[in-house]
Amino acid sequence: MKKILENQTLRKFLRNKKAVFGVIVVALLVLAVLLIPLFMDLDPYTTDRTAGFNARPSSSHILGTDDVGRDLLARLLYGGRVSLFVGITSTIISVLIGIPLGLIAGYFRGKAESVIMRVADAFMSFPSMVLILVLVAVFGPSILTVTVVIGILGWTAIAKLIYGNVLSIREQEYIQAARAIGMKTGPILLTEVLPNAIPPVWANISFRVAGAILTESSLSFLGMGVQTPQASWGNIIYAAQNLLVLTARPWVWIPPGLCIILVVVGFNFIGEGVRDALDPKTK
Repeated sequence: MKKILENQTLRKFLRNKKAVFGVIVVALLVLAVLLIPLFMDLDPYTTDRTAGFNARPSSSHILGTDDVGRDLLARLLYGGRVSLFVGITSTIISVLIGIPLGLIAGYFRGKAESVIMRVADAFMSFPSMVLILVLVAVFGPSILTVTVVIGILGWTAIAKLIYGNVLSIREQEYIQAARAIGMKTGPILLTEVLPNAIPPVWANISFRVAGAILTESSLSFLGMGVQTPQASWGNIIYAAQNLLVLTARPWVWIPPGLCIILVVVGFNFIGEGVRDALDPKTK
């Protein structure tokens, strides 16, 4: 029965054209940032004094060079690695924090529920970007800091989603039967509650990755995210704060901007496809 349901879910997902488009876009971007630098032997850090600073696109530098003579194509691809790393890793951190806390709050209720949900409300009451900017300023902007801060501040949505599902699942007859036959709490949570509470989280994970990439790009654009010489799509666009770059050198900021749009739209389409595929009301 489980295999039949899984096949139906997969078929519903594959019939969703937007979801398939999202998978293709994200897969192509991931393959590009991982493989192209290997085959083209690109270096995002070395200054090419022959080409010069702020050079126009040419055969030797397809997207030209930046203000210190570094190859912009190389920085675009390596920056994609950083942006995807931050998005995916911070989402994993959010999931690892949010799922256990949501399970505990929803299943045990009482003081655990009060403490966890009030902490979640406190986290959600602050404007997320302001709080992230404060924490990054305190601990210092870096890839690690940005990833951990975004991950820790993103657990609330996942915890509340799990919490709401567990509240209804804990009263189901099969949970009562498991308790009646003497099954311990740990196995009940892992084998009975979690598998039935987690499906909606799969769609949320994709949305979380897209949101984390946007947050990292925004922080880097503001100068509080990934710092040079490390590249990310956000700090490449940071150069567009200069009016001359914005108007006269569009090849500097348009490619990373398009990459951000494509990867965010792709992950959002995947999330919508997963959500619809897991919804039994969707035909």
